[in-house]
Amino acid sequence: MKKAPTPNVGNGVGSSKLHNTMVYLQQHWQLYLIFMLPAFVLTIIFRYFPMGGIMIAFTEYNPIRGIFGSEWIGFENFTRFLSSPDFMRYLVNTLKLSVYGLLWGFPAPILLAFLLNRILSSSIKQKIQLVLYMPNFISVIVLCGIVRILLSPTGMINSLLGTSTNFMTMPSAFRTIYIASGIWQGAGWASIIYTAALSNASKELKEAAVIDGANIIQQIKAVEWPAIKDTVLIQFIMSVGNIMSIGFEKAYALQTDLNLNTSEIISTYVYKKGLLDGDYGFSTAVGLFNTVINVVLLISMNAIVKKMNDGKGI
Repeated sequence: MKKAPTPNVGNGVGSSKLHNTMVYLQQHWQLYLIFMLPAFVLTIIFRYFPMGGIMIAFTEYNPIRGIFGSEWIGFENFTRFLSSPDFMRYLVNTLKLSVYGLLWGFPAPILLAFLLNRILSSSIKQKIQLVLYMPNFISVIVLCGIVRILLSPTGMINSLLGTSTNFMTMPSAFRTIYIASGIWQGAGWASIIYTAALSNASKELKEAAVIDGANIIQQIKAVEWPAIKDTVLIQFIMSVGNIMSIGFEKAYALQTDLNLNTSEIISTYVYKKGLLDGDYGFSTAVGLFNTVINVVLLISMNAIVKKMNDGKGI
C-alpha cells in the first residue's frame, strides 16, 4: 500500500503569506501611494528633469534665449574639444590621476580592514578606528589648506628634511600629493564596509586554520578573503566606473600656476570654461563626454568581472 504524499506545508504557508500581502496592498494602496509619492516626485524633479540640460551641449547656449532659443550646432562642441591641442593632456592627466589613485588607494582600506580584524581587544580596536575615521570628516578645502601648509617652503616637511622646496609648484609632485592625501583622508572610512564583511567570516574555520599551523597570509586567503570577495568586486567595479569622475574641489584647491602641466584635468577645465569663461555649451559637452566614458568603463568592467567570477557582477 502506497503511503500518501506529505503536503508541502512550507510552500502553502509561503503562498498564503504572499496572497495575504497582495490583498492588503490592494485594499490599502492609497496609503502606499501617499507614502511613496513625495520621494517619487522629488526624484523626478531633481534627478530626471535636469537631464534635459544636456541639450546645452548641442547648442551655442545663450542664457537669455534659453535652451530652446539657442542656436543648434550639433556635435560642434564635441569636435572642438576632441580637436583641441590640449585634449590629450587633459585626458591623460585625468586618467593618470584616476588610475594611480585606484591602484594605490583601492587596496588601502582592504589592508586596513585585515589589520583591524587582527586586533583582539575591542576597546583598542574602537580607539584605532576612531583615529582612522576622523580625517574623513575634514572638509576637502581644509585638507588642502593643511597640505599646503605642511608642504610650504617653511612647513613641517621641509623643516624635517632641512630643505626649502616648494612642493606645490612641482608638477612631478602633484599626483603623489593628491593620491597620498586622499588615502590618508578616505582609507579609514572606506574600510568600514570591509570590516563589516569580515565579521561574517567563520570563527570556527579561523580557529581550525590556526590549529593546523596556518600563518596570517594563509588565514586571510582561506578564511577572511572569501568573506569579503564579493564586496571587493562590487566596490572595484564601481570605482572603475567612476575612474573619470575625479573630485573637482581637491584638484582645483591644490592647483597652482606652476603645476598646471599635471594638475589640469577635465573637471577643472569644465569649471574654468563654464563658470569663469561663460562657455556653457562647450563645458557641458566636455562634461557629457566625461560621463559617457564613465558609463562605458562601468559596463565593460562589469562584463569582464562577470566572465572572471562565474557570472557574478553588479
